[in-house]
Amino acid sequence: MPTLSGRGRRPTLGRGSRRSRLPYAEAVSPVIRAARLEDVPVLAKIYGHAVRESVATFDVTDPPLSYWRERLSSAERGDHLVVVERDGTVAGYACSSRFRPRPAYARTRETSVYLLPDAVGQGLGSLAYSHLLELLRADRMHSAVAVVAEPNPASVSLHESLGFELVGTLREVGRKFDQWVDTRWYQLRLEP
Repeated sequence: MPTLSGRGRRPTLGRGSRRSRLPYAEAVSPVIRAARLEDVPVLAKIYGHAVRESVATFDVTDPPLSYWRERLSSAERGDHLVVVERDGTVAGYACSSRFRPRPAYARTRETSVYLLPDAVGQGLGSLAYSHLLELLRADRMHSAVAVVAEPNPASVSLHESLGFELVGTLREVGRKFDQWVDTRWYQLRLEP
């Protein structure tokens, strides 16, 4: 729960309280929830920005909206797509999907997180990702794998802060924006 700056007290939201007039954004914490069909346009917008403006994804064209509907309809254990809302609006998401299609990989998930540009640096990615990892633990997934295209110091910092370990680097495996891009591979064991 947020505290009042400089006072160390929790805001009181009861009727008649002099603190009940806090601006809404100060009184409400971010919300983490499962993505819904009505979120598809904003999911596409968030990811589309990464496609067009960064090497965070190696996609070079926006996937169709049907891609997002298919992701949301997956009933496979370990497949999740959670959004983080800020002030009632989706500001980003974290997702997991099967690492590889072969059966032996069934308890390993590849994970990703994407945010709107103005939501970066506010801790929202960490909140969404932490929730996603708890869902994976509840699903008894064994391992989470993340691929970070370089350079991306914010993503490296996020993954390391969540306990992911760097397990390798693949040099010049992707080409985007007329340059070769390296990827760092991270892994987090979800079970002891």
